[in-house]
Amino acid sequence: MTPQHHAVRNFVVTAIPQHRSKPIAPEEIAQQLKIDVERLSEILTELERHLFFLVRNGAGQVSWAFPVTTDRTAHRVRFETGERTFAA
Repeated sequence: MTPQHHAVRNFVVTAIPQHRSKPIAPEEIAQQLKIDVERLSEILTELERHLFFLVRNGAGQVSWAFPVTTDRTAHRVRFETGERTFAA
């Protein structure tokens, strides 16, 4: 994985709990990480296809960034910062 791949993955894992378990739009990821939207799309596809670190929903937003997810699961997590989300 490139440094950009790591940055994207780390961002979404952190952002999902911070967004109150709402999927993260690619445009937001690109803006926050200062990555071109087209390049970000390539990175998301690679992470999803080859490494399975994340999953996008039907709207193209990141809804899973292992181990956290915006989808309801039987596993709830609460971070010491007070953020809550679901987990795989």
